[in-house]
Amino acid sequence: MSEIRDTLFRYLAMLQLIPRSPGRISTPVLLDKLQERGFQIDRRSLQRDLRDRLSLHFPLVCDDSQKPYRWYFDRDFHCSLPALDIPSALTLVLAEEYLKGLLPPVVVGQLTPQFRDARQLLDNLEQNGLSQWARRVRAIPNGKALIPAPLSAETWQTVSEALLSQRAIDVTYLSRSAEEVKQFTLHPQGLVSRHSVTYLLATVNDYEDVRQFALHRIREARLSDASWHDAGDFDLDDYIAGGAFGYLESKAPVTLVANVAPQVAWLLSETPLAEEQRLTPLPDSDWQRLEAKVPNDQQTLWWLMAMGANVEVLAPETWRADIFTTAKTIVERGE
Repeated sequence: MSEIRDTLFRYLAMLQLIPRSPGRISTPVLLDKLQERGFQIDRRSLQRDLRDRLSLHFPLVCDDSQKPYRWYFDRDFHCSLPALDIPSALTLVLAEEYLKGLLPPVVVGQLTPQFRDARQLLDNLEQNGLSQWARRVRAIPNGKALIPAPLSAETWQTVSEALLSQRAIDVTYLSRSAEEVKQFTLHPQGLVSRHSVTYLLATVNDYEDVRQFALHRIREARLSDASWHDAGDFDLDDYIAGGAFGYLESKAPVTLVANVAPQVAWLLSETPLAEEQRLTPLPDSDWQRLEAKVPNDQQTLWWLMAMGANVEVLAPETWRADIFTTAKTIVERGE
């Protein structure tokens, strides 16, 4: 009985790990993920499970166009393990609304079956009013959201598979700086979505430094025969904290001192600008004095500029000067 139960649990785990089309998972990656979950199984037994058992009862397809073989379910295959509850369905609906403004459509489309299941569950709840969810749920981005850059399904599939299985990829890439198409062998180390652009972090050819590649500028991508190069002590969080995406002026934080209008003070009292923040009422005024330890980066400076006349920056002096220069330039252009 114990052996039957373990086999059943292994089958359930496999069903959860295999993606729907256009997703793919290679046999070695599937084997690693099963072993991570404590299932002791060799490659031959795994292939037998896929070919001779699960594929007989489920719409399971083997992509044998390249080795190692990759497996996936038919895109319309419906299987929720476990079934959705109402809070989870609402969470998925909100997530879909939010991600539409952040990620390329092809990336969000990977979760279409899950989003469809959530919408269907809510649509069927006629008695409690949740069938009207489409009129009641919205996700509004903070600030102006640009339309996500377009990305092909083939590029996303190849890049995500290479990243998770530690494979190199050969790409044709449109260089923004040179404004020309170039050929690279990339060794993926991470993915970062920033605003409406998704970046692949990778080393190039035989170089060791990690660079950024906008996924929508990849014209073609395929798994490479070259061996994947590990970037050694590369840490994604350290890379981001070092200012790779925030236009960091220096690693040391700065103390921001500013007088802020009542509406800004209210905003910052609920959603602070930093962990170390203090708001103090100013005498004979409805304004408040803001003091906060913030990153010395351009993003914080841009946020302050966006506040316009509702914020008077007192320190750092360089930020005050930058804001004054920008305002002066705008005024002069309007004269």
